[in-house]
Amino acid sequence: MALTKKILAFLLMATLVGVSLGAVHKVGDSAGWTTLGNIDYNQWASSKNFHVGDTIVFEYNNQFHNVKQVTFQDFQSCNGASPIATFTSGSDSITLKRPGHYYFLCGVPGHCEAGQTLEIMVTPASLRPSASPLSAPNYSSSPSSSGSASSPAPLPNPYQSNASSLQVLSVWPALISLAIFVIGFAY
Repeated sequence: MALTKKILAFLLMATLVGVSLGAVHKVGDSAGWTTLGNIDYNQWASSKNFHVGDTIVFEYNNQFHNVKQVTFQDFQSCNGASPIATFTSGSDSITLKRPGHYYFLCGVPGHCEAGQTLEIMVTPASLRPSASPLSAPNYSSSPSSSGSASSPAPLPNPYQSNASSLQVLSVWPALISLAIFVIGFAY
């Protein structure tokens, strides 16, 4: 009987941890983050659904590339001089913590202009089962079709300029699961 409870508690913990973690998307799939091969990162992104809690992973040669999260205006002008966050490890995991648009570019001169940019739209986690790119709500305005340089409404910056805080998955689901597991051993 005790062994059955322990097994049940373990399975419950494993299930909760699995449900609480979002999807992981490797930017550019097998090609990664590069200027080689004429990769269209916006086409790549259009085939994905991004939700709060998901993680995007940039894999690249850090001798030749980097990743800068920028504002809409800096994205439009390929300006990486004042990024929201800079990533340089060559294998950067970024957890999407809020709904809305995210803008990324390579800050190496000429790479953004060559197409090494990524814009993604993140929807709330509650929309995960039924969200699609066509039906997802718009959380910030886009530039007008006339091509003016108006920018979307600014979104709050929940991580200041500390890029390392983006790489940590929430520990609360794991702690809750651990508590359930320990309680399972107590009974």
